[in-house]
Amino acid sequence: MGRGSYPSNDADIRKVLEDALRGSDISYGRNDGDVEMAFADAPRERLVEADYSVPYLAHATMEPMNATAQLKDGRLDLWAPNQAPTLVRQLAAAAVGIETENCFVHTTYLGGGFGRRADVDYAIYAAIVAKAADGRPVQVTWTREEDIGQDMYRPAAAGRFRARLGDDGLPVAVDMRIAAPSIMGSVLPRYFPSLPSFGPDKTITDGSADQPYAIANYRVGGIKAPVSIPVGFWRSVGSSFNGFFHESFMDEIAVAGKFDPLDLRRKLMADHPTAVNVIDKVGAMSRWGETLPAGKAKGFAFTLSFGTWVAEVVQVEDVGGKIRIEKVWCAADPGQVMDPSIFEAQMMSGIVYGLSSAIGEEITFADGAARQSNFHDYAPMRMPQCPAIEVGLLETAHRMGGAGEPGTPPSIPALANAVHALTGKRIRAMPLSKEVEFV
Repeated sequence: MGRGSYPSNDADIRKVLEDALRGSDISYGRNDGDVEMAFADAPRERLVEADYSVPYLAHATMEPMNATAQLKDGRLDLWAPNQAPTLVRQLAAAAVGIETENCFVHTTYLGGGFGRRADVDYAIYAAIVAKAADGRPVQVTWTREEDIGQDMYRPAAAGRFRARLGDDGLPVAVDMRIAAPSIMGSVLPRYFPSLPSFGPDKTITDGSADQPYAIANYRVGGIKAPVSIPVGFWRSVGSSFNGFFHESFMDEIAVAGKFDPLDLRRKLMADHPTAVNVIDKVGAMSRWGETLPAGKAKGFAFTLSFGTWVAEVVQVEDVGGKIRIEKVWCAADPGQVMDPSIFEAQMMSGIVYGLSSAIGEEITFADGAARQSNFHDYAPMRMPQCPAIEVGLLETAHRMGGAGEPGTPPSIPALANAVHALTGKRIRAMPLSKEVEFV
């Protein structure tokens, strides 16, 4: 597949994604059993089918992209909030024509990274400007409008899902097709254009293909959608959209099979005590199953990402026809934890980041450019909107997992599933504000 085109508007992007979903250029991240045979004689009433989609997203770090550089007497010093100092050093040195050992990178506090500062374009730009500054230090700072308008976005994605239920209501077959622009196919050519093209991009199926569900016939395929809008790593990467896809669809399966959402997960992940532990923990924390007052509802989701097992429950409330996110309970097991307070803070941060994307964030395109430019039209969650968050920590997993990213993926479907429980609306496209209004 070639590098693709740069569609000028949202309709063109949607068409590329839809065409990719119908295509045959697919790589399977998981292919258990015989999915085609399982669906061949499936009675219509035992099928669950759904299409899902998510938009492009900006990183919207509170500190916009910036770097300070000085090139003097053959030595380049770079002061930069960055997530990849080795990459900064190599590429900035090459950009100004000096040896790598003569480049010194001083990594400052990030002011927010979320994957954006793993791209190093802003630091290279500062180095190039410093080369023309006759030994004087220069600082490059992007405006918020530049930052949002030329981000390396979280890719848009679309998914087509189907499941066959057995007589007991449990899924006997699941088939998932997910199309998205390739993150690796965008990042690597930006900095290493001489590298040859490569094969499947597992980030397209991360969060769906690697979940610990025991379903006899289970297929998850990823398709590279040829859109060359620059994309990059966004907090939890492929799990950021696959968490929404996979866990919203699992909620649909639970409803169709007449299962409690937690009970369904317990049955499907019974071979993984760590998963069951976090499900039981969050169920107890949130008093799952209690009778709620009218106008309140809860939603559940589970995601294993970056080695950490996370189950979350979101409670929502109807406030005059609008929805308020009231509380989030999170149970996480990353194995051994060195500093519980930092881990809990990271989980809270990841939850807020995910909920922000769920309630209203999106990057849309017109005339070949992003339409959003600042926090007035790309709006993260504001402080009055932030729910109370309670984190329960377990340490039973057999290996150490991450903290910065795993809180994000389940927060999005847990909210979507809570909205369904409250309103009966099954919203399959982000942001949820397309169909409901949040306080």
